[in-house]
Amino acid sequence: MISYKIIIEKSYGKKIEERLELSLVELLYLLEKGKISVRKGKKIMDFKSLMHHGVKLDKRLHEKYIVYRDLRDRGLVVKTGFKFGCDFRVYQRGVKVKKGPKSTVEHTKWIVFATSEDYTCSFAELSRAVRLAHSIRARMLWAVVDNENDVTYYEVLRMKP
Repeated sequence: MISYKIIIEKSYGKKIEERLELSLVELLYLLEKGKISVRKGKKIMDFKSLMHHGVKLDKRLHEKYIVYRDLRDRGLVVKTGFKFGCDFRVYQRGVKVKKGPKSTVEHTKWIVFATSEDYTCSFAELSRAVRLAHSIRARMLWAVVDNENDVTYYEVLRMKP
């Protein structure tokens, strides 16, 4: 198992006083990699049972997890995008996520929206996502998960005529 200190150093979760709060996708990732164990009461949960439990809370958890795993496996720093209205904020390799003033490389590089390949959206929804990314000086990635759990990323840019 991995230590609490290393989990924080690798930008997983959010430290709240003396405890660590992890998102469902972070729990799933660390569990799948054999870095942590998860208990529900006295029962130890495996990956499949945690995913089954999580999908009841978030119908899109499977797609989010596949995208999260792909980004983390590429060595990128991935944080929740909940307060920004997206699925994830992604930082360049090696960036330490911090609050307050940031240098250019410390800013969010991409905001990511994870979807299944059969998902449809309106131009208004797509436009909102691009405007959101632009407002925080990030780029917007639409991550599409196919039936084989492969991820294709589409970068959508704002253009001014």
